[in-house]
Amino acid sequence: MTLPLMPKATAVWLIDNTLLTFEQIGAFCGLHPLEVQAIADGEGAVGTTGLNPVAEKQLTAEEIQRCEGDKDARLSLLAHDLPVPQKRAKGPRYTPVAKRADKPDAIAWLVKTYPDLLDVQIARLVGTTKTTIAKVRDRSHWNAPNIKPHSPVLLGLCTQADLDAALAKAARRVARHAKNNPTEAVQDSAGSDDRAVAVEPKVEDLAPAWGDLPHES
Repeated sequence: MTLPLMPKATAVWLIDNTLLTFEQIGAFCGLHPLEVQAIADGEGAVGTTGLNPVAEKQLTAEEIQRCEGDKDARLSLLAHDLPVPQKRAKGPRYTPVAKRADKPDAIAWLVKTYPDLLDVQIARLVGTTKTTIAKVRDRSHWNAPNIKPHSPVLLGLCTQADLDAALAKAARRVARHAKNNPTEAVQDSAGSDDRAVAVEPKVEDLAPAWGDLPHES
């Protein structure tokens, strides 16, 4: 099944800008209808900026209108003659010279949006070093005043699949930490509810200078 670019971001846009049903959006984006409903309720894809599939030439406005008028209809992704990207072999990630200046922006976005990601994961996603990540975190990077957080997927530094895999791995690590440190988790959750919540460093603690930066529009 061929999916649109950044399925969750596309789902966010379709929820906010169309009258399509959760089933129609889920079928197009490869998501379960309940997952689409969670996004609509603000419980899923938190902080994800919507991606307009019409502007990205993945859908036509006429196709959306057709499916809005027939709840049993399904959206059809526009065909493109673009070559299928080849799977990258293991090894150092090569970044074109033109995109290397975008790496600090991508690092800042990942640090702010997904604080559970380890530096080694960010380094692999963006193709950078732990030293550079540390400098972006504490704003000692030489170009810190001009760094503006942007998604590495939209910048072309990694794929959505790479990012999703890294986030899934981070979630498993957080779950293991909560399981192996129940006392620490319960203490952290005292006064809120009776469920154990893993103690994870907050992005404000890791990178206070990035705390007030807005998500990319």
